[in-house]
Order: sequence, then C-alpha cells, then structure tokens
Amino acid sequence: MTVHFVGAGPGAADLLTLRAVRLLETADVCLYAGTYLDAEVLGHCREGARLIDTQHLDLDEITEHLVSAHGEGLEVVRLCSGDPSLYSAVHEQARRLDAAQVPWDVPPGVPAYAAAAAIVGAELTVPEVAQSVVLTRTQARSTAMPEGERLAAFAATGATLALHLGITRTRELAAELAEHYGQDCPVVVVSKATQPDQLVLRGTLGDIGDQVEQAGLRQAAVILVGPALAPDVRGGESFLYAASRDRRARG
Repeated sequence: MTVHFVGAGPGAADLLTLRAVRLLETADVCLYAGTYLDAEVLGHCREGARLIDTQHLDLDEITEHLVSAHGEGLEVVRLCSGDPSLYSAVHEQARRLDAAQVPWDVPPGVPAYAAAAAIVGAELTVPEVAQSVVLTRTQARSTAMPEGERLAAFAATGATLALHLGITRTRELAAELAEHYGQDCPVVVVSKATQPDQLVLRGTLGDIGDQVEQAGLRQAAVILVGPALAPDVRGGESFLYAASRDRRARG
C-alpha cells in the first residue's frame, strides 16, 4: 500500500483535482488537517473510511498512524491543505516514512495563493509591472527562517509577494514593506479562500493592518502585496500574443 500526500486545494470541495478525488474515494484511511479544510472536502471519502484529524497531533503521532495503516495493508491519504509543495511538512513526514520503508507519492493540489489571486481577478505577473512572485512566510511562533531570506531583501526586488502564516503580524509586516513599496502599495488579504466563510480585504500597506485587526483574522489567510494588485493597474502587453511577433517559424 502507498501513502498519498494529497493536495486538498484552498478549501472548497470542488477545487480538488480529479486524481485527488479518486484517491479519497478509495482510501481506507484519511488523515486531514482539520484547521484549514472545509468539512465538505471529506465528503469525497468513501463511507466507512477511517478519518483522523491531525490538528492536535505532533509529527511522530501522525507518522505512527501512517505506518500503522500501511502495516494493516490499508490505502492511506494524508490530506494537506493547499498544495503539498508549500508549508505542508511533507519533507519531514516522507523522511520518516522512508526510514520505515513505507512507499509514498505526492499528487499536487491548488495552492492558496493562486486561489486568492483568482478570487480578486488578479494576475500576479503583469508585464512591465511585476514578472516575479515570491512565496514566503514570516517568523513568529514558528520555525526560524534561513539566513539570507529576509523579507526586506525580497521586497527590494519589487516583485509580487505572497505571504503565508503571517496574518497575526500584518501591521508589523506592512510597516516593514512600506519602506520599499510605499504606503500606497496595494494589498489583498484573503481569509479561508474558496470556503463558505471566505473574507476578502483590499487596501494598502498604510491601512491593511487596521482592516485585519477590525476583521479579527488570526489564521488561514494569505497576504498578497505588490503594484500588480492595483485594480486599475496599467502594464505592458505580453510579447507572446503581440501582433508584431513572427509566428511563421511555428509548426
């Protein structure tokens, strides 16, 4: 049997991939991150499947469930919020499964930052405005950031920032980023993207701290920062579709 680290998407039950749904429909055991997932996502699980909420379990306890289920010959889904490639602890869990000689794979999912951008109709890479997206987080009560990955260094590039796990420090982050982007730089905060209680805040680095505090946001939110997020942004046009581009060489 194989442990599947399935990306559950940003929260909505209809934003899982077809592959993810097929795996949930056949899994004997599903370990899920209850803090971040809409309960309807679990509706894809078959009747009688063993459902385990991991929000109160540590890494060793989670691994014990995975290894034990494998030992019973059961098919297991480890349901991660968003996409497993970002802040999912897949690396640590997979390392433990390797040591226990338990096979695993990773079907990808829809990341929360992409869902947040879609909700507000924003392209994060507008020609001649921003052509890079930095996916990062901040440090508070969390794992230390690697040396050199300073938020100020990322901000100095002018790229669009997608900040995870930092909603409780929004005011501090906005003050730091304003030194590089300016107080009027657009900001979008999306809490519980695509879920029934989704909340969207649009503002600037100058006022987003007040908005977040007034809304009482404490978790499950993505902060997008950068000039590409302005509702009236006027960038260039992609050369890919330019009328001046020579397309004769294409097959």
